[in-house]
Amino acid sequence: MMHLLTSPEAWAALLTLTALEIVLGIDNVIFISVLVSRLPEKQAQRARQIGLALALIFRLILLSLLVWLIGLTAPVFSVAGQDLSWRDLILIGGGLFLIAKATHEIHGEVESDHGRSDEKSTGNAFVWVIVQIIVVDLVFSLDSIITAIGMAEDIKIMIAAVVIACGVMYVSAGPVSRFVAEHPTTKMLALAFLVLIGVALVADGFQFHIPRGYIYFAIAFSAAVEFFNVLARRNRGKARRPGG
Repeated sequence: MMHLLTSPEAWAALLTLTALEIVLGIDNVIFISVLVSRLPEKQAQRARQIGLALALIFRLILLSLLVWLIGLTAPVFSVAGQDLSWRDLILIGGGLFLIAKATHEIHGEVESDHGRSDEKSTGNAFVWVIVQIIVVDLVFSLDSIITAIGMAEDIKIMIAAVVIACGVMYVSAGPVSRFVAEHPTTKMLALAFLVLIGVALVADGFQFHIPRGYIYFAIAFSAAVEFFNVLARRNRGKARRPGG
């Protein structure tokens, strides 16, 4: 342990891996924020806490199963000359789930299906949200940990990076969820991001890697544009008020 604390290489690996884990955690935070946006505030907060706690637990469990995880990358069968591993199948399944869920939510927003959603915001809706969070937590955790294995060799560095990244996710999830809930256009943008992320996961499953930098740049650029739109609407609203 002392060797790691005094090693510049270990600190560099920790900082690099932590930054990457935080970036990968953005997908997790966006999905949880969208899912809990239709729940009552108290249930939404509980769902966020449970979802982020599960994200940390799943990542730590997967880190403890390194040998098993490495085995998941071995091909199990081929489809049309394409070798697929269990990791690939999980990414494809998770990506399709994200695309289907985001598309369903977009349809609900376009059809203004808020009445039925409010009726369902009871215990059953809460349980269903938690189930969906568990599914996506597993997919994102698997992707995150296999990336960590490829970047760091020491399990202690991986654990530290995962814990720090999950702490950042926990702190940012509340403000992100409130912002999404208060601005409907932002929720539509977040859903579009989830479709994009789902496509990237499916592509990764078929060994066609889309550089995540492009995706996160598109997310950051769109979020900046939406931020200025929200700011402009707020200023126009103030200008219309008497004495504004």
